[in-house]
This record gives sequence, C-alpha cells and structure tokens, in this order.
Amino acid sequence: MTIDEIISFAGGLDGVLTLRPASGDGTPEISWGDTFFYYSPDGVVPTTTQPFATVVTKNYPGDEASRLDRPDTFRVNISAGKEAFVRWTGHAPREAATTEADPSATDTVIAHPVYGAVGWLAVVNPGSGTEATTRDLLRTAYELARSRYERRTESTAH
Repeated sequence: MTIDEIISFAGGLDGVLTLRPASGDGTPEISWGDTFFYYSPDGVVPTTTQPFATVVTKNYPGDEASRLDRPDTFRVNISAGKEAFVRWTGHAPREAATTEADPSATDTVIAHPVYGAVGWLAVVNPGSGTEATTRDLLRTAYELARSRYERRTESTAH
C-alpha cells in the first residue's frame, strides 16, 4: 500500500477528518509530511481525543526503532483496540511479549515500538502480506473512535 492509498481509504470513511500538517499551517515542523486521522463528523479537530490512526514518514525523538530514515519508508500506526492488539501480538498491551517483532521489519503487523503499551499496532510499509489486514485494522480503529465519539455526544446531550 502506498501512503496515498492509506489516506484515501481511511480518509474516505464517513466522518473522518484527515490532517496533513505542512509548512505555514501552525503545526510543529516535526509533524510536516505526516497524516493524522480523527473521527470528527463536524470537521473540527478534537481537542480531547487522539487520532485513531496516523501515518508517519520519519523518526521522532525516542521513536527510531522502525528506522523510518530509510528511503521510501513510512509506518502506519493504528489504535485498533485491545482485542486486535492481543490477536496480532499474542499478549495484552501492558504485558511484556515473550518475543518482540523487529520494529523495522516491513509488511508485518507489530506492537507499536513506543505506544504498544497502550494498545497501538503498527505496520512499516504495508505490502501484499498486510494490505487487507491494515485496511481491517483501520476500519476497526475507525469504528472504535466513532463509538467513543457517539458515547461522548450522548452523555453531553443529557
């Protein structure tokens, strides 16, 4: 999958706000070139929730294990929930893994090298081996984000 295919898929889900920080828009320079997906049917950037998925194109401080400084390398980060996390990693988010996948391996679903402890999954350069899975995980993360949004909206309406 290409970055554009991921953006088209996730950004095409109903109610998704896609942020693509760039020079001159007031976002931190380190985020330029990356993409953030929120469930936000009103089109307003949520201030109280994290994105349900991101695409990062470079190393961040303290997050260099995926080696995103390699040419044409990016990582999709997905908050697909505890059930999906356990299914793909074999352990709960806060539990230590018996063996950890190489965080720089491509086309492999792994626990996020930094945010795995809170249940995030990641795929470096999703390819033929993980394309369908990446789409499924993005859809699951979207559904979870939408459900959280609807619960918050209902609780503030009463």
